[in-house]
Amino acid sequence: MLRSPAMQAEMERRAEVIKSAAVAISPVYRGPTGGHYKASWTATSTKRGGRNRDRAVGYVRNSSYYARWVEYGTERVPAHHVLLRAAQTGGR
Repeated sequence: MLRSPAMQAEMERRAEVIKSAAVAISPVYRGPTGGHYKASWTATSTKRGGRNRDRAVGYVRNSSYYARWVEYGTERVPAHHVLLRAAQTGGR
């Protein structure tokens, strides 16, 4: 049941919903990399996820090299918590 195609499809659907919410609230900076962060969101799923690799999971990632600084902030830039807020609002 945990690795069924239906479960994997549901995890992918939820990941896509979270990705859409993350894209909607992503900040866009002016400059040479403007819009790169917003365009770098991806959503995938797999049947072999979890701690024991025994269940379907969905992943939402941002491939931008500075994504962690946008999410958690730095000493000069406040944290935006884009993925956290997207998961809280869009994971239903």
